[in-house]
Amino acid sequence: MKHLCSHRSLPLLVSVTLATVTLPALLAESHCPAGIASVTPRFVQRALIVIPVRINHKGPFDFMVDTGSQVTVVDPSLAAELGLKPQGKVGLITVASHVQASLTALDTLEAASHTVEKPLAIVQDLEPIQAADPCIRGILGENFLAHFDLLIDYAHKLLCLDETGAMRESVRGERIPLMTLQHPESEVPFTERLVIPVHLSGTGNRQILLQLDSGSDGLILHAGNEANSGLLKRATLQGRGVSKAQRAFAVLPPQDMQIGAHTLNHVYFVTPVSVEQNTPKMETDGLLPTVLFQRVFISEANHYVVFDPHLGPQ
Repeated sequence: MKHLCSHRSLPLLVSVTLATVTLPALLAESHCPAGIASVTPRFVQRALIVIPVRINHKGPFDFMVDTGSQVTVVDPSLAAELGLKPQGKVGLITVASHVQASLTALDTLEAASHTVEKPLAIVQDLEPIQAADPCIRGILGENFLAHFDLLIDYAHKLLCLDETGAMRESVRGERIPLMTLQHPESEVPFTERLVIPVHLSGTGNRQILLQLDSGSDGLILHAGNEANSGLLKRATLQGRGVSKAQRAFAVLPPQDMQIGAHTLNHVYFVTPVSVEQNTPKMETDGLLPTVLFQRVFISEANHYVVFDPHLGPQ
């Protein structure tokens, strides 16, 4: 049976903060800097980025671009369709749960003209994401994206992947260093997480570590981090979850958030109301969605990110 999709407007994973996110009007220019070929994504409710990919030379399939996922994820129905074979189990940590998922290996993973050979992938149910868009068949994670400099341009509805380093010469703005975290000895990460330090008005001088996430639509603070307990106690419930796809979140008081030399005023974080008991403590304090910005440039090879960069010759 052919896989049919409908692009209905459905709630996103953290829809409570969507009202606070405004995107700028489209500008006339609509191409990647330095002559890099562009990818034209579609956006699910203006936040989640979806592009076509090919797996083992088959497809295209709709995958969500997710800088917050260390590894690519394939929906079980697509894994069966492609005949992917399980090669063990791996622990998968989400915002409020910890589950075991099957690990598999792909021959090739392609997006536009870019190919990564022999990447690992996780086979995992995508119910929360498919509640927002049933067409999505997988998640394009950091074990693919880390091979490229990445520019997400919400203003022009563009995605730019560059393996030559040419875009760096055209991207101007404050370079925020990406942090390297200390992993538990028992953990072998697929890739390093994209983590930056920020300061919040409600946490004093303490540095907050946020993971850069193109796969969410709202600012999140993890519930289990004791250092954030004072702020988390002031959160107010915004509705009850009715399924795994609609987990209940509480909203924190508005914060001023400083990132490098820039400050975002009056932003709202949410936190999950309930966290499963077997969920490990997160290395980071929360998630920073890329959709808060007009555009984001990430250079993993040089370990920095630029928010709302100016594009053009140096």
